[in-house]
Amino acid sequence: MKLDRILPFAKILLQKAVTAGDVVVDATLGNGHDTVFLAELVGEAGKVYGFDVQQQAIDASRERLRQHGLLDRAVLFHDGHEHLAEKIPAADHGNITGAIFNLGYLPGSDKTIVTRPETTITAIDQLLEIMAPAGIIVLVIYHGHEGGAAERDALLAYCRGLDQKTAHVLQYQFINQQHNPPFIVAIEKI
Repeated sequence: MKLDRILPFAKILLQKAVTAGDVVVDATLGNGHDTVFLAELVGEAGKVYGFDVQQQAIDASRERLRQHGLLDRAVLFHDGHEHLAEKIPAADHGNITGAIFNLGYLPGSDKTIVTRPETTITAIDQLLEIMAPAGIIVLVIYHGHEGGAAERDALLAYCRGLDQKTAHVLQYQFINQQHNPPFIVAIEKI
């Protein structure tokens, strides 16, 4: 297949926005795969701020970073992403060039603990305030779980309502796949 699948496309978008020395956000740590990817992108002089409400995700991400020798590039918060503006030091406000959210539930854990549209929208609002111009937010929307359709619909409505003078919004998805395939919404701050 020549078309980029969802997760590789998410990485392509982040690679366009993030360079060595940058500050980035992993808003849903999960198992730490994106955290490692971001830590590699920002290099030794950069910083990744990671958020998750589950200790299991913090532990898995910390261990994955340690295995790759990248732990010193990340600060992990056992907290919801809706608190990112207060947790990220003010000195880094205005310097954030990329952020990623994998919405849904933590693979391999309690599927009743899911992301919620109100906290995600709050986090996006905060990021749009504290990001650098041309910074990109990537939302990978998994919506095949209980509550997933409501979150998807709320996020799409929110993103459609963003002023085109302040952000470019892209939706990337395969439209002929079955079983609620994930898709991307990318927001580039102007």
